[in-house]
Amino acid sequence: QVQLVESGGGLVQAGGSLRLSCAASGRTFSTYAMGWFRQAPGKEREFVSVIRWSGGTTSYADSVKGRFTISRDNAKNTVYLQMNSLKPEDTAVYYCAVHYSGSVYSGSSYNYWGQGTQVTVSS
Repeated sequence: QVQLVESGGGLVQAGGSLRLSCAASGRTFSTYAMGWFRQAPGKEREFVSVIRWSGGTTSYADSVKGRFTISRDNAKNTVYLQMNSLKPEDTAVYYCAVHYSGSVYSGSSYNYWGQGTQVTVSS
C-alpha cells in the first residue's frame, strides 16, 4: 500500500522559511512525478510545484516562483519543498501527491495523496 507522509509545517512569521518533506513508501516512485499542492480555508486546492523523478525537471506556480524550491532524494523516496520569503497568503494545508497521468498542474492527475501539513504565516 502506498503511503505519503508530509512533515515540516508550522507557524512562521512573514519573511521566514520552512522546509516541507514528503516521504513515500510502499513502492518505488522512480519513474513518477511528485507534486505539491495547497489548500487555504475557503479556497480551492491549487498547484504549487512538481518535480519529475528522472532528470529532476521542475515547475512552479507563478505565486511561488523564486521563493520556493522543490527537490528530491531518490534514495530516500523523499521530496522536499523549501519555502523562503513566506507571505501570509502562503498560509494553507500543503499536500504532496504522486502523479499518475495527465497534466501535472491538475490535482485530478494525481492518484496518491498525503494527509497534509499545515503552514501558517503570520504578518
